Amino acid sequence: MPSNHKRNTEGLWQHAARKKEQSVKRVDEAIRQLIKDKQHITFNSVAQVSGVAKSYLYSNQDIRSRIETLRKQQEGVSPKQVKQEMTDSRKDVLLAVKNQRIQELEDENNRLKRELQRLRGQLYKEGL
Repeated sequence: MPSNHKRNTEGLWQHAARKKEQSVKRVDEAIRQLIKDKQHITFNSVAQVSGVAKSYLYSNQDIRSRIETLRKQQEGVSPKQVKQEMTDSRKDVLLAVKNQRIQELEDENNRLKRELQRLRGQLYKEGL
């Protein structure tokens, strides 16, 4: 073979570009499907649904940052954590509000009982 022979690698480059494009598309579709199904977004779940290797997800910086961002968004605060984080002062405030509401309802109940008694007295006087 002559040493000045130029190899035709254009086809290889095109194939690699198509393969990368298809992989990115499959990952994007997998993420959308996981979000639609309200599933957890993790590297494992995306790799499983999309059919690409986890190493590909970690090595592609755009995909990696997207998965990490979505995963953090999904974490949120669980109801258990909220309950544990309730401080004594918050409990005291809540208790005071509930006590005030109970007092208001008791006052209204007493007022309605007095009104009922008064109306019964009027009915008795009228002879009904």
